[in-house]
Amino acid sequence: MEVGPTTHYIMGGIRVDADTQMTRVPGLFAAGECAAGLHGANRLGGNSLSDLLVFGKRAGEYAARYAKDIMASALDEGQIEAFAATALAPFERQAGGSNPFDMQSRLQDMMQDLVGIARTGKEVEEAVGRIQGLQQEAGQVSSGGNRGYNPGWHTAMELTHMLTVAEAIARAAHQRKESRGGHYREDFPEKNPDLGAVNISITKNGQGLMEVQLIPKQKLREDLQQIVDEMK
Repeated sequence: MEVGPTTHYIMGGIRVDADTQMTRVPGLFAAGECAAGLHGANRLGGNSLSDLLVFGKRAGEYAARYAKDIMASALDEGQIEAFAATALAPFERQAGGSNPFDMQSRLQDMMQDLVGIARTGKEVEEAVGRIQGLQQEAGQVSSGGNRGYNPGWHTAMELTHMLTVAEAIARAAHQRKESRGGHYREDFPEKNPDLGAVNISITKNGQGLMEVQLIPKQKLREDLQQIVDEMK
């Protein structure tokens, strides 16, 4: 039986407002593993539950308040039709398309080999290039079968998101030229205090390309800092 490490929790996530848990997309709230948590690179196993309870409660309360204060917006029928066409496209490529399970397996193996627990800048650069190649191939994936209970179709639709997350992880790992918490770079085995003072933010621009920014960490409010100091 093969045994190997795997990802069970993302140490990072969507940028949210600290009080409301709203993202930079109005009306979209995030909490738990998908959101940037307060534990950083040293999240302990049990902390995820308290994280969900506290910030899930905040997100729910502010989401309800937001929904009460805003009018329902009109749906863009053209946007809906475009999304439906994209979702159904794998059925139209029955012959000669890429196999979604094969692509998922190749992505997993590549991330394990090049962006695993210990990696180098050269390995991560290679990973970004291979991910971009898979992104091109994902546009030719086919699912076969029908819409009901079709895991091939589900995987075909999820591939785009898998590749987006994989690229974001690889680009962040390349930018962080240090070793900290669960992140280890063989070519930079020590902590870098300058990188410890920033968060690495990755967004997509209007052309769909990823941009990496180093954003200085905000200081805690005085009352929160006092609590932290008392806990030390």
